[in-house]
Amino acid sequence: MSNQERKVGTVSRGIRCPIIREGDDLASIVTTSVLEAAESEGFALRDRDVIAITESIVARSQGNYASVADIAADVREKLGGGTIGVMFPILSRNRFAICLRGIAMGAKKVVLMLSYPSDEVGNELVSLDKLDEAGVNPYSDVLTLDRYRELFGVNRHEFTGVDYVEYYGNIIREAGAEAEIIFANRPEAMLRYADHILTCDIHTRARTKRLLLSGGAKVVCGLDDIMTASVNGSGFNVRYGLLGSNKSTEDKIKLFPRECKDLVLEIQARILNATGKHVEVMVYGDGAFKDPQGKIWELADPVVSPAYTDGLVGTPNELKLKYLADNDFKDLSGEALKQAISDSIRKKEDNLVGNMVSQGTTPRQLTDLIGSLCDLTSGSGDKGTPVVLVQGYFDNYTNA
Repeated sequence: MSNQERKVGTVSRGIRCPIIREGDDLASIVTTSVLEAAESEGFALRDRDVIAITESIVARSQGNYASVADIAADVREKLGGGTIGVMFPILSRNRFAICLRGIAMGAKKVVLMLSYPSDEVGNELVSLDKLDEAGVNPYSDVLTLDRYRELFGVNRHEFTGVDYVEYYGNIIREAGAEAEIIFANRPEAMLRYADHILTCDIHTRARTKRLLLSGGAKVVCGLDDIMTASVNGSGFNVRYGLLGSNKSTEDKIKLFPRECKDLVLEIQARILNATGKHVEVMVYGDGAFKDPQGKIWELADPVVSPAYTDGLVGTPNELKLKYLADNDFKDLSGEALKQAISDSIRKKEDNLVGNMVSQGTTPRQLTDLIGSLCDLTSGSGDKGTPVVLVQGYFDNYTNA
């Protein structure tokens, strides 16, 4: 075994950066921060390293913000300002509460339809056990607020302690609109209450819109249809609208970043110019993973990565080492086993989908996998590392 053989595989490093403000030259700041970290910590950049930038500092540098008044104006224009059905929001003070305030300001009445027993990303309104005890079928039964309270009482979120049913109802009323709350999972259930509908689901929105329109709704918008253009000088997102937004102040939201492919390409070019190394660059938001305790699926953004360089297109193409060790080379050990597995990796096919030797590997998009790693590395609090450098991700057992 060579003394020069690398002993470490993938490494993920949080990179500290200055606080980003609107108008900052983010490409310059990110490049400088990564290069200074490498010098300070004594590591070198390599080809195919990944520099990942959290979406929040991209949107902040773009100044991509909107106020609740801007949301209200857009909702009023697109949905008529009368009775609006608001469907399938996630239960989140950071993600949806401030949007709901703007939506309600643009309506006379809001019929709020909550999915149950949990929202789209797993925040629980009521447990499955309680549904079973009550004999309620969530696939077919539509519950009024009174019936929900009669059956289930008050249910506070496990992590936040908030009763979202009461909380959302109060937001609507405080914004000046009448509130009616129902609980259902079939999109068509809303058509008994409203025909101007704003569906707030993230990953299932296309199907929901289709079912509502085929069921006779007059106007159907998704969150991705609100704030798609500037309102009174506000920020906007042509592709995702309000999806991926979160609270900035009590009266303002930060939208998901606008087009930022040029940003990742510029950082890639700057690093190449400074080091001669061809790195990959991506912007990331929420990771795509699920919490086993709270059952919450992390991905409240419409995508993990809204922009990335071309080397991050695709899925991993990997062999399962333990399969090879336990099957093809079960009679080998030591250096002979290492050599046999190394040879298999070097000779592997370009596409292993469906091949037994790749079974159990992770056939997900590279940006989803790397973005999840970066989200866990940077955290969502006070680490101060909105840039993550991932090294060795594309290495395998044969790389020295």
